[in-house]
Amino acid sequence: MSFYNIYSQYKDFDWSAPTEYKRLVELLSPAAEAHLEEMAAIAHRTTLKYFGKTIQLYTPMYLSNYCENQCVYCGFNAKNNIARRRLNIEEVEKEARSIASTGLKHILILTGESRVMSPLSYIKDCASTLKKYFSSISIEIYPLEENEYKELVSAGVDGLTIYQEVYDETIYSLMHPAGPKKDYRFRLDAPERGARAGMRSVNIGALLGLNDWRKEVFLLVLHAKYLEDKFPDTEIGVSIPRMRPHAGDFKVPFEVSDKNMVQIILAIRLFLPRAGISVSTRENPDFRENLIPLGITRMSAGSTTRVGGHTITAEEHEDSAQFNISDRRSVAQIKALLEQKGYQPVLKDWMQL
Repeated sequence: MSFYNIYSQYKDFDWSAPTEYKRLVELLSPAAEAHLEEMAAIAHRTTLKYFGKTIQLYTPMYLSNYCENQCVYCGFNAKNNIARRRLNIEEVEKEARSIASTGLKHILILTGESRVMSPLSYIKDCASTLKKYFSSISIEIYPLEENEYKELVSAGVDGLTIYQEVYDETIYSLMHPAGPKKDYRFRLDAPERGARAGMRSVNIGALLGLNDWRKEVFLLVLHAKYLEDKFPDTEIGVSIPRMRPHAGDFKVPFEVSDKNMVQIILAIRLFLPRAGISVSTRENPDFRENLIPLGITRMSAGSTTRVGGHTITAEEHEDSAQFNISDRRSVAQIKALLEQKGYQPVLKDWMQL
């Protein structure tokens, strides 16, 4: 059995029908909007119970923006006329030294989805270099076979982040008209392959704005629960990225308001009390700060979505960012903010032996 069996059961879900997930439906319902303050209080207590007043910090490192896909919502779309770049190993090490100087020990490495320009051998070489600077290395790249994930685990990678982007299979096909990413099932099953391969943590997400957010979050939470139940020794996390401007002329088809985002976070925390919840620099600084007590456990800091963006200056940059970020504060600024709010910024919580 794979998660696709559950998806098939609930893809045309009738929200008024009885279901074993009645509580999740209620938490995501329009009626729950009148009870967000009460939900927030419970979510806060639940987060303190399982995570304490801690926020894990990490930053993304973009290795390459070559891509073979034509995702209509992405700045790295193969048809977009942008400069392409891939870091060599010397540049990777320079980026690593710069990021490590901030104190961060968790890194998320990303590439565009091109096996030709960012082959598995290249990812492994980058991981070998990054091991000298970071205690935890996560990847956000094209989906792999289970044996390939095992190779990366052996090379020092311990975390996998992969977003389904949109769970509705019909909309998924429209959003991904060409390229390897068009294979819905292969991507959907990737988190499970990574968990079986020995990834310590697996983080999934839906790109909010591509479909009705209630339907997407419902399926996202079911996916996370499926992974939690099947892989109890794996840390399962959830991200809720909201569409941001990027290269191209794609118009976001579904609005997701700040109030909607609050309800999403509260519903996830109340239904999945042990799951990590990440909020990225896609969101503006004030809003990110207000989300912290509601169930957030991980935040990115000092982020850039440009290849080599931590060390290559804006004047030197010819490539385009994957999307625009809203919170440009440094790691030191985010640390100071968390400490001011009484939270402990966690820069390292894992060590590979």
